[in-house]
Amino acid sequence: MKKTICTMFCVCALLVQAAALPAMGPLNAKSAALYDSSGQMLFEMNAEEPLQPASVTKIMTLLLAMEALDRGEVQLTDMVTGSAYASSMGGTQIWLKEGEQLSFDEMLKAIAVGSANDCAVAVAEHLAGTEAAFVERMNARAQELGCTSTTFINANGLDADGEKTLTSARDLALISVELLRHPKILDYTTIWMDTIRDGQFSLANTNKMLKSYEGMIGLKTGYISQAGFCISAAAERNGMTLIATVMAAPTKEARTADVSSLLNYGFANFAPYTPDISGQLNPIPVRLGKALSVMPEAGQIDGIVLAKEDMAALTTEVRLSDVVEAPVDKGQQLGSVTVKNGEEVLMTIPLTAAESVGALTFGDIYREFLRVLLMKERG
Repeated sequence: MKKTICTMFCVCALLVQAAALPAMGPLNAKSAALYDSSGQMLFEMNAEEPLQPASVTKIMTLLLAMEALDRGEVQLTDMVTGSAYASSMGGTQIWLKEGEQLSFDEMLKAIAVGSANDCAVAVAEHLAGTEAAFVERMNARAQELGCTSTTFINANGLDADGEKTLTSARDLALISVELLRHPKILDYTTIWMDTIRDGQFSLANTNKMLKSYEGMIGLKTGYISQAGFCISAAAERNGMTLIATVMAAPTKEARTADVSSLLNYGFANFAPYTPDISGQLNPIPVRLGKALSVMPEAGQIDGIVLAKEDMAALTTEVRLSDVVEAPVDKGQQLGSVTVKNGEEVLMTIPLTAAESVGALTFGDIYREFLRVLLMKERG
């Protein structure tokens, strides 16, 4: 079925909704954001301040890798060769050797699970030729996603020559939303422990909340002393995926507490909503058509996330044409469904023709006239 485009919340609607919800409570971090997987903002605190993300930078590296996979530019079985530069990275790493080859699959696993700085650079070089060229792609993609506080300087988030990567909790949420559009990433971010190099090197996920928080599916932690403790955390419950980003938490425990508070707040106060219009659609008469009527359909409806307290006040209004002139093309708009909270429009869903209906020709009309005439004479 044709995918339906829905008109989502406007910014003012979100602010009104957020104002009516219970308070979040104090957080430990300098900056935080809570989004749903469609990119809908549910909560922000100082979310546009540019801060260092440390290894959470790698969600952009992983996003570009997933997009390259989807375009067929690289395969999981392709071998990636470690350069002298990639092998020189400090911090968390797998001690990649110059000239060593690992599959693209193992490189992604090392980045997502073990936060390997050397593998992040090796993947960047493999995809773009040089890390510098890959960083240009990172920054261009960030702009395309609407990131306004982001400047990447490398593929792994380490400081370099006095420069540092800067981004914001909001921008990390936007990048995370896009990364989750690639379901393959969960094959990596949900791994608790695994190995590479034919079982010779063990990996343990840096995101310990995979074991401590119900529904956690990723995405990436980060820490360097200048950045503090950072994370982009995604969790699924009851048909809803939420993304909590935390930056510059003072301790690992504080980061975990903040993520838990954000996600608990989201799951407690919001729920997914998809309008049910089954039984509300009737055939529309077609004037001078080869069929007497045409059935409207909504196709696939994209749900939204709503405050639970608003659910009871929702109204659904179906508007359809009284009659439509032939010919009718499949997919032709015949009306719409409007979902409101009071007077505020939350969603507008187009209703379209489920099939084509051709127009009657002069010959069709003449034959029908003769048929009716003959029936009358026989009667």
